[in-house]
Amino acid sequence: MISELEKKITLRYLRTKKKEGFINIISAFSFAGISLGVAVLIIVMSVMNGFRTELINKIVGFNPHVIIKPYEKTINFKKFEQKEIKKISNEILITNSAEGLIINKEYTKGILLRAYKKNDFSKLSLVNKKEFIGNKKLNIKHISIGKELSYIINAKIGDKIVIMSPFGINTIVGSLPKQEAYIVDSIFESGLIEFDQSVAFLNIRDIEELFNLGVDSRYFEIFLKNPKNISSEKKILKNIFNEELIYTWDEQNKSLFSALKVERNVMFIILTLIIIVAAFNIISGLTILVKNKTKEIAILKSFGVQNNSIKKIFFLVGLIIGTSATIFGIILGVLFSIYIEEVRVLLSNVFGITLFPEEIYFLSKMPSEINFLSISIIGLVSILITVIVSLYPAIKAANLDPIKSLKYE
Repeated sequence: MISELEKKITLRYLRTKKKEGFINIISAFSFAGISLGVAVLIIVMSVMNGFRTELINKIVGFNPHVIIKPYEKTINFKKFEQKEIKKISNEILITNSAEGLIINKEYTKGILLRAYKKNDFSKLSLVNKKEFIGNKKLNIKHISIGKELSYIINAKIGDKIVIMSPFGINTIVGSLPKQEAYIVDSIFESGLIEFDQSVAFLNIRDIEELFNLGVDSRYFEIFLKNPKNISSEKKILKNIFNEELIYTWDEQNKSLFSALKVERNVMFIILTLIIIVAAFNIISGLTILVKNKTKEIAILKSFGVQNNSIKKIFFLVGLIIGTSATIFGIILGVLFSIYIEEVRVLLSNVFGITLFPEEIYFLSKMPSEINFLSISIIGLVSILITVIVSLYPAIKAANLDPIKSLKYE
C-alpha cells in the first residue's frame, strides 16, 4: 500500500523546482523518447499487419485455398459429400494445369496454364471483380489472360494467340512441338503482378488435349469459407483425404510469409531498443534527483520514514513517468495508424514525393491494421522496462546513510 505521505512526496518530486531545471529536461527527454518509441512501434506493427493481411487477401483471392491431388489411386468423389467438407468449403472445383509457351507475333513468354470446366471459371473470385473484362465462361479454344501478360505479348480481347506445348507431334520433317491457337476471351487483374503476367486460364478439355493429359491427372481445388483459419481446416481435410496429397495456400507461399514474420520480429526488437535507450534516461534523471535530494532523504529517515517508503517514492516517480509516456505513445500510435493514409497523401503533396508507390507494393494505399493484442504487449513491455530501470535509483535512495548525508550537506 502507498501511504498519503509517500503520495505527497512523489508528486512534489515530479514537480521539480526551477533550480532543478536539468532534471526537468531529462524527465522530458525520457517521456518523449518512450512515447515516440511506443508510437513508432505501434505504427510499424500496424503497417506490417495491414500489409500481411492485404497480401493474404490477394493471394487467397487468386489461388485455391487447398489443392488435393491423387498419389496413385483416383480420388473418391464421395469424400467431398461429407458434412465436414461442406461445412468449411464454399466451392470445390475440378482442375488441371501445365506449363507452356505463349506466342503472339514476335512476343513469347513462358506461362502457367490453369484449366477449369466452362462454367466453373465464373466461380473464381477474381472473375467477379470489377477489373475483370470479357466473358466469364471458359469456352473451347478460348483463353483468359492477365492484364500484365496482355501488355507483355501485346494482345487484347478478340486476338488470336498460340500456346506451344513441350509434347511433340510426328511430321514428315520430324518431331515438332505441339501448338494450338486460342482467342483471347477475357482479361483479369488479380492485384499481384507475378500472377497477372505468368498465369492464363484454358478450358480443361483444351489443356488435356494440348498437353496429352489424361482425366486421371485432374485434381481438386477447395475454396474455404475461412481461408485464414487454414491450420485447423487442414487437419479436417487430412483426416478425410489420408491417401491424397494436400497442400494449402500458406504452404505454397511459405517462404514469403516466413520472411514477413522474421522482418516483423526483427523490427519489434529494433524498435524495442529505442524504448530501452529512452528508459535509461529515467535512471539518469532519478539518480540526479537522488543526489539533489540527499539532505531531504536524510531528514525523512531521521524522522522515522522507513527505507521501503523511500524506495517506493523514487520508484513511483520513475513508474509514473514511464507509464504516462507509454499511454501517450499508445494514443499517438493508434491515431497515426488510423489516419496513416491521410498522412501519406499530405506528405506526398507537401514534399512532392511518392511514398509507398503502387507499382512496387501492388497496393493503392498504405495498409494499416490495428491489433489490440500487439498494442497490449507493446504497452506491457514498455512499462516492464520502466519498472526495471526505476529500481536501481530507488534502491540507491533507500540505502543512503542519513548520518553521512547530513554530515556532508
